[in-house]
Amino acid sequence: QVQLVESGGGLVQAGGSLRLSCAASGSIFSFNAMGWYRQAPGKQRELVAVMTRGGNTNYANPVKGRFTISRDNAKNTVYLQMNSLKPEDTAVYYCNCNNNLLGALRYDYWGQGTQVTVSS
Repeated sequence: QVQLVESGGGLVQAGGSLRLSCAASGSIFSFNAMGWYRQAPGKQRELVAVMTRGGNTNYANPVKGRFTISRDNAKNTVYLQMNSLKPEDTAVYYCNCNNNLLGALRYDYWGQGTQVTVSS
């Protein structure tokens, strides 16, 4: 079973930065896509950033220009660099790996989540 472990969350003031890490139990090239989702209280889980195996990236509009997804293949780790943080970024952030397909062919693996709290 694939294991994903997030780290790097915490409390930061508005305008500050955090870097989240997601360590996979196996090669990240086992997946077609790796990314980050977040869920704030009272809201549905939403996509934050995703990177395909080929290196293409996509970002949710609220984080464009502020967040950057990257990876370290040797460490089997995906990162999310978060700059210029805002209180509305406060959420539990989840690491995700999947095959980038839809419907019955889709699979997803999830981490347990790491809390990010941005104070005003």
